[in-house]
Amino acid sequence: MKKNFIKNKKILVTGGAGFIGSNLCEALLDLNNKVICLDNFSTGKKENIAQLLANSNFKLITGDIRNIEDCKKACENVEYVFHEAALGSVPRSIIDPITSTNVNISGFVNMLVAAKNAKVKRFVYAASSSTYGDSKGLPKVEDVIGKPLSPYAITKYVNELYAEIFHSTYGLDTIGLRYFNVFGRKQDPNGAYAAVIPKFVMQFMEYESPVINGDGEYSRDFTYIDNVIQMNLLALSTTNQAALNQVYNTAFGERTTLNQLIIALRDKLAKFDPIIKEVEILYGPNRAGDIPHSLASIDKAKKLLGYNPEFSIESGLEEAVDWYWKNLKELEKNK
Repeated sequence: MKKNFIKNKKILVTGGAGFIGSNLCEALLDLNNKVICLDNFSTGKKENIAQLLANSNFKLITGDIRNIEDCKKACENVEYVFHEAALGSVPRSIIDPITSTNVNISGFVNMLVAAKNAKVKRFVYAASSSTYGDSKGLPKVEDVIGKPLSPYAITKYVNELYAEIFHSTYGLDTIGLRYFNVFGRKQDPNGAYAAVIPKFVMQFMEYESPVINGDGEYSRDFTYIDNVIQMNLLALSTTNQAALNQVYNTAFGERTTLNQLIIALRDKLAKFDPIIKEVEILYGPNRAGDIPHSLASIDKAKKLLGYNPEFSIESGLEEAVDWYWKNLKELEKNK
């Protein structure tokens, strides 16, 4: 990944102890940036940033984006912001729409205000492919969306609207990245709202039958974490003025069904433990709020940002499975 990424700057990462945020903190530190991490550890984990705490260029602020004072403190003397903090999960938002709204909308606006007041140069934020809602067309193109199918999807679309207004009204430059089913190292396999790949991996490793929602023919554009880090760094570093104040699909640009995914995971894990090959796969009812198919067009990101994803679903799964296998004992200890 040889790009002219920004170096030697002071950068805030909200949700920096989370899955994507912690990987982003590492990448920024590798580029000799000073990194501020703001996290309340509601979903982020201290073990994700444990190895960063000894780095003199890394600072942790334990705080909540729902508290404007925490946001202001975190933005002091900061040049750029990556806003990763959010309460993810469609099912969680359906069960508790109030908390999802408070975190994802009120917290987002708090961060926009704090960034604006601190005269931050650029605000790059995590958007979501859930914004496409009931849009039928494939691949998904940024300027064609449907009606949201969950409270979570609504909150992430509202983020995009607020970002647009903060640019047109206050001059804050923003870029939104619509993440498509990101997976990879440090993604939590435990908990009620665990993402599908780490959850399936851990179930296979424990000889427990994973359950697919529906018939397994729903499809997703699974995107390895290093592709997502590349997109974030490009969004932060671009000097192309036409690329600013836009939203971009952040994906690989290929579609994989859940049936294809789970067979691939089982086969890769069976290389470490042949017994896994015999674990049965089960099927259950469809899940409320799920989009049947998701596939991104990444043409806009390629054209305006120079995006070039380096990891396919196949190579990404190889990396992810290897990481989970090596870290099994540690993950089990923290379960």
